[in-house]
Amino acid sequence: MKILVLGAGKMGSFFLDLLSFDHETAVYEKDAKRMRFTYNCQRLTTLDEVKEFSPELVINAVTVKYTISAFKEVMPFLPKDCIISDISSVKTGLKDFYQQSGHPYVSTHPMFGPTFANLQQLSEENAIIISEGDYMGRIFFKDLYQKLDLNIYEYTFEEHDRTVAYSLSIPFVSTFVFAAVMKHQDAPGTTFKRHMKIAKGVLNEDDYLLQEILFNPYTNEQVENIRNELTALLDIIDRKDAAGMKAYLTKIRDNVRKDIEINR
Repeated sequence: MKILVLGAGKMGSFFLDLLSFDHETAVYEKDAKRMRFTYNCQRLTTLDEVKEFSPELVINAVTVKYTISAFKEVMPFLPKDCIISDISSVKTGLKDFYQQSGHPYVSTHPMFGPTFANLQQLSEENAIIISEGDYMGRIFFKDLYQKLDLNIYEYTFEEHDRTVAYSLSIPFVSTFVFAAVMKHQDAPGTTFKRHMKIAKGVLNEDDYLLQEILFNPYTNEQVENIRNELTALLDIIDRKDAAGMKAYLTKIRDNVRKDIEINR
């Protein structure tokens, strides 16, 4: 298959490396310097080159802020039967865009990134394939993700957004709070250092991505849950309620235990 990847960033390069030995691949990137570390693929910098390449599948891996605008730029130069796809963690506006695009489409979300994941060992990582869209496109990504040994889930666009609101907004907001109140430690403990590593990774993400995840319409409920739990915990601390603290620790240990059992 002839596959065009839009964007030569970390995830774009990852997909190029992954696909280039089994498919004819090309990358479209306006900034030629970003293509320095791509190999075994055609490097395209003009839309005429995109038209000449005539891809059968486009994987949009640009920064989430520019996902739709990147599609709009290349679509006039794509064959009508070319499948367009994205790997965005934020799907805002994509369902409507796809339905009006005139192209077959598929949307997926590899729920890992170069910041924390070991891209050579992904058996503990997950991927979501949106159940709406082109059947053959979904089969392509399902086969690809199975080869990576990812755990695959099929959700609608709405179900995806609800899942992201839970799985990303909670750790992101918790990290923001940690970073907001932290002070420099000359001799930090192990737990502090681990939280700091997470904070550095999260805050390394694109500002627009962080904003859109938190502006997800389903995020507010999750942040409200965090506020309620902090209020309850602060009350226990203020009253120095040993029995209340024991009950609270039992509750949260049960939550963690249940999650471990479910994911075995």
